[in-house]
Amino acid sequence: MSVHPLNDEQRGKEILAVLDTAFGELLTSDPAAFRATLRRMAASALAFHRGTACLFHHDLGADRRGGPYLDERTSRVWIHGDLHAESFGTHLDANGCLVFGVTRFDEAYVGPFTRDLKRFAASLAVLGYAKALSDAQITELVTLYATAYRDRIHALATGAKSDEVPPFTLDTAEGPLLDTLRDARSLTRLGLLESLTGIREFERRFAPGGGAIELDAATRYKVLAAFDGYLETLPDASLARPDFYRVKDVAGRRGTGTGPAGLPSYDILLEGHSDALEDDVVISIRQARSPAVSRYVIDQAIRGHFEHEGHRTVVCRRALQAHTDPWLGWTELDGAGQVVSEVSPYAVGLDWGDIDDPEEIAQVVADLGRATAAMHAAADDLSGESLVPFSTERAIDAAIAGDEEGFAPLLVDFAHAYGARARADHRIFVDLFRNGRIPGL
Repeated sequence: MSVHPLNDEQRGKEILAVLDTAFGELLTSDPAAFRATLRRMAASALAFHRGTACLFHHDLGADRRGGPYLDERTSRVWIHGDLHAESFGTHLDANGCLVFGVTRFDEAYVGPFTRDLKRFAASLAVLGYAKALSDAQITELVTLYATAYRDRIHALATGAKSDEVPPFTLDTAEGPLLDTLRDARSLTRLGLLESLTGIREFERRFAPGGGAIELDAATRYKVLAAFDGYLETLPDASLARPDFYRVKDVAGRRGTGTGPAGLPSYDILLEGHSDALEDDVVISIRQARSPAVSRYVIDQAIRGHFEHEGHRTVVCRRALQAHTDPWLGWTELDGAGQVVSEVSPYAVGLDWGDIDDPEEIAQVVADLGRATAAMHAAADDLSGESLVPFSTERAIDAAIAGDEEGFAPLLVDFAHAYGARARADHRIFVDLFRNGRIPGL
């Protein structure tokens, strides 16, 4: 693809229109929270790219004509929807194992698998530019990512043994991935609890301040009713110990991060494995929003498959992440779909801040290619969902096999072109923001 043909003024208007479509209601509901999110996006081109999946999917359009490596099946698989260099980190899986892999599934949907690869490749070009890597070095990194992805997909599609394609754990990971897993292991549930709660009258309760909002009786009642609905969405295995679901306290919060700001969310404090106070569990109930890619993947069968956006987020995450959070479920509150998950002390994101050596960057990028393939391969006919009733890895493997030589160059060309666009868009966005041209702020 080429750099955007519009001049800065025209592109600025386009950016504002896309952001208004995606976030206009959120801005109206809480301008202060949204302003803080936009300032974080203004901090760097990578932060801007990370926060604008809506703009990325707008630029790619509807894919109605398909594209290289896309056919009837590979255009309709479970996808992450917002894959970039900072979409990776740790989680504690349902078996109690710390795993490094893809995280943050709020934008997940069903669509072309190449969207995930292109979005990551573009972010790699933006990241590489920020680290003063040459175009040739960025080309090498994207090629390395594409090759690692392709090799791992092929291995999974052809029935490689589990010890030949192991997940990234404390026993198998190396370099920065292992460092991230060790950082996660050093954290504790008690440390999380002490940051969010305190002991009052011999019982743990949410602490005032720190972003916690005390709820009135009516709101508390609604949240607890939504919690009861959530319990019905959990797998039977998660309900083996009923005492886990005794509510001890409820608090409100507001959205944070470079994602949707201003959305209300709620934390619920639950009894843990025992009467002891150090193993209580915090779960969050937060409103889900429509994924950006759903505006361009026009298929009523996909849209109609989900009860609401909370249901969609959970179903997609369960499909894309093996042995996912056992607390993961959905519910409805005030007519809006909600995602429910544990506030985990073991969730640590990959930190690119100290990854500067080209050889180390290359090692990480190759591992992220393998992690991406593992995510796509998890989302197959064995995931228990009828929406994608075939083996994803075999479909992708066959599509790439049709043109092995063109696969990596496709991603390389896109990475350089969209990386340049993202950097230019970031500059335009900062000028719009600092000159007061974003409506509502």
